[in-house]
Amino acid sequence: MPQGSSHRPHQVAVIVDEGTNPFEVGVATELFGLPRPELGLPGPLYEVTLCASAPEIRMNHGFFTLTGVRGLDAVDRADTLVVPGRPDNVVPRGPAVLDAIRRAHARGARVMSFCTGTFALAEAGLLNGRRAATHWRWADSFRRLHPKVLLEPDVLFVDEGDLLTAAGSAAALDLGLYVWRRDHGAEIANHVSRRLVFASHRDGGQRQFVERPVPDVRDESLAPLLEWAQERLGEPLTVADLAARARVSPATLHRRFRAQLGTTPLAWLTGERVALACRLIERGEERLDVVAARSGLGTAANLRNRLRRVTGLSPSAYRRRFGSGAGEALVS
Repeated sequence: MPQGSSHRPHQVAVIVDEGTNPFEVGVATELFGLPRPELGLPGPLYEVTLCASAPEIRMNHGFFTLTGVRGLDAVDRADTLVVPGRPDNVVPRGPAVLDAIRRAHARGARVMSFCTGTFALAEAGLLNGRRAATHWRWADSFRRLHPKVLLEPDVLFVDEGDLLTAAGSAAALDLGLYVWRRDHGAEIANHVSRRLVFASHRDGGQRQFVERPVPDVRDESLAPLLEWAQERLGEPLTVADLAARARVSPATLHRRFRAQLGTTPLAWLTGERVALACRLIERGEERLDVVAARSGLGTAANLRNRLRRVTGLSPSAYRRRFGSGAGEALVS
């Protein structure tokens, strides 16, 4: 399946069903449908088509009515199909929508769902025996309706290769940026995230919601600490160093990371180092020991292990895929 090839843009079809959430349709078009001159590339990497089973579709609570979109035959030309969610998940999807989803998957298209769009993928029979994510509020209903699906109720998104599911509306942004990174590398994904003013890398295994997003009394935001650490990834930083910088105990720091980011300090630090290693490889650094040292991963062996775990690729395979062409146009 082509991933944004130089010959034509990667085709993304978005199914708009009766009651679909407008926000998630907006996420799909914002991620994949906008021109991106800041990338400095000769043409778009993605092209979006909205499609529906009827010429006029009433969206969630009637706030919007969508007209003038393509029919579901557009799904048959898509490289990636996006299925947004809707609030009435106990009401079955129409046969035409489910058939379109099945057709896309059967011919090898990548299928993504946002929030409760996971219900549609399950109704189409694509998720039996597979891992999936959906919004935590609907987890119990999902289990009752689709007991054969391996639901992971407390993660942002799940990547099963050909099937990708995001847990909520905001997590759709996380999944979309993850797809940008998987298709085109960390450097381009960072440019897209900066335009969105959104975190460029929240791992899918992070929790869907935080315990206390607003401090009760004093400002305990991790933002200054994260910025400080990101400028020193090549140094031998430890969780103890982060705690000392924040002037709290390691246990308190751990609680704050869990509450504010839904992950641990060590997992966050490792993820940032892997992302930096990816950018260094994309920018042309070929010496693995140098990449490992500058990213704080220590050794070439650890770099190989971490990179493969996160991207599924060896350093040499990652370099072949992302180390030239589009990535080189972005070196500043």
